[in-house]
Amino acid sequence: TESVSKALLDHNGLMVITNNINVANRMRIYPSIEVVIAGGVVRGSDGGVVGEAAVDFIRQFKVDYAVIGASAIDHDGALLDFDFREVKVAQAIIANARHVILVSDQTKFERTAPVRIGHLSQVNTFITDRCDIPSVRKICQEAEVQLIETSLA
Repeated sequence: TESVSKALLDHNGLMVITNNINVANRMRIYPSIEVVIAGGVVRGSDGGVVGEAAVDFIRQFKVDYAVIGASAIDHDGALLDFDFREVKVAQAIIANARHVILVSDQTKFERTAPVRIGHLSQVNTFITDRCDIPSVRKICQEAEVQLIETSLA
């Protein structure tokens, strides 16, 4: 999701609501972008803000677009992470968005993680560099998830 924030820097009139201090710090210097950051516990590993305070904060908003990531994507479409606190934030984001965009690279198909965020069928758009997993492609097709492969563009 940090990579997506870089792509948004050329846009005007955005309100960006984030639970990542790195995203907030990158975008704060652009006067045409209003940055709103969740409070909570900051993870030193990646700057993610997690915990109940972050979840409660996210629940206050209904956004047009939400961009989420996952640490792993199982072949059955399960979206997974390692940190249960991050999962709670991601679930709140999904529940409060009109359009959910999942961004992930192909390495996430080769990993596993213990905590379930949700299912691929809960997102509207899935952007990845490449998806060679037939079962994932089938889930996207059946759930009408727009699959965008950037390495093919």
